[in-house]
Amino acid sequence: MVRAMRFLHTSDWHLGRSLHRADLRDAQARFLDHLVETTRAERVDAVLVAGDVYDRAVPPVDAVALCEEALVRLREAGARVILISGNHDSARRLGFSSALIDASGVHLRTSPGRLSDPVILDDDDGPVSVYGVPYLEPSVGLPGWDGERRHEAVLGEAVARIRADAAARSATRTVLMAHAWVAGGVDEAERREAAERQASASERDISVGGIGYVPMSLVGGFSYVALGHLHGQQTLAENIRYSGSPLPYSFSEANHRKGSWLVEIGADGKTRAERVPAPVYRQLTVLRGHMEDLLTSPAYAQHHDDFLAITLTDTARPEAAMDRLRNRFPQILTLEFKPEGVTGDVRSYGERVKGRDDLTIAAEFVKHVRNAPASKAEHQLLTDAFESVREGAC
Repeated sequence: MVRAMRFLHTSDWHLGRSLHRADLRDAQARFLDHLVETTRAERVDAVLVAGDVYDRAVPPVDAVALCEEALVRLREAGARVILISGNHDSARRLGFSSALIDASGVHLRTSPGRLSDPVILDDDDGPVSVYGVPYLEPSVGLPGWDGERRHEAVLGEAVARIRADAAARSATRTVLMAHAWVAGGVDEAERREAAERQASASERDISVGGIGYVPMSLVGGFSYVALGHLHGQQTLAENIRYSGSPLPYSFSEANHRKGSWLVEIGADGKTRAERVPAPVYRQLTVLRGHMEDLLTSPAYAQHHDDFLAITLTDTARPEAAMDRLRNRFPQILTLEFKPEGVTGDVRSYGERVKGRDDLTIAAEFVKHVRNAPASKAEHQLLTDAFESVREGAC
């Protein structure tokens, strides 16, 4: 029995990223272990990494080492690796020595000049042509092209060049990789926000040079389209998918189901995809409530090890709130205060302080921050502070 060719579609590793200063290196290493294990167990022919390998153009040294180790291990597991650069990556740095590295079975497609140069994979049914389109900056355009500097126009020209190459090769099984925002791509945060077209909080804006998203029809006609950039795993069409990021990189992604796609391509060029869940390092949880309830209620015990974003709704701001909460929730990352029943003052700052002396303004600031008047001792402390400043200025 002839086995269909298998791809593992992943993207948006963002190696080197932290979450509100929480170190994610162990979590990212655990995901890459999972990726290697899946590649070996499922006998994957090629791993497709659709951009944003790193979180920034100059990644930390340990992130580069982690990436290198992962690529070596994926090759040892029997898969070739095809990787494109995303908008967080430095295409030049990521693509250094790509022509030499090609020979090792790791194919870096970071240069717009090579986007119509496919990686050819072969099985018993013949060749599969994999085309990698790195993130294309509209203001830069494409080599030898002087069209409009818009995402749709630039990506459209790139795809047209690929279609021409595929036609010249009489390629019937084609795979397109692209790091872009394709219309129809959303995430859970967007659905909660009335389906507005905005990326999750951890997705860097790529709307420079015009409207950021492009129509799905622009990438139609390929056996499979492996997309990167949006962090929610999703299916736009049976053959057009986002793998999403392997980890949640902001609390807007707390409800995302992270993972990769295991894709099979048959002799007729048709594909089927199966979701491969990613391991969960820590759950991301958003809590809201009164301080004492959060500290004492058994209902919150299950969140002891979660990464937490907490909003306190106490009428008066509790003292040493972060320290007290951290005693119960060691992984708390963010803390906000939104007192119940309190409405903001719509007057301008100038209007609020007009005619008031320094002590009154400072006392009002204490009340604003804590939602409770300054005590007699605090009034005296403020008075002494202002007197000390005045004496020092004389």
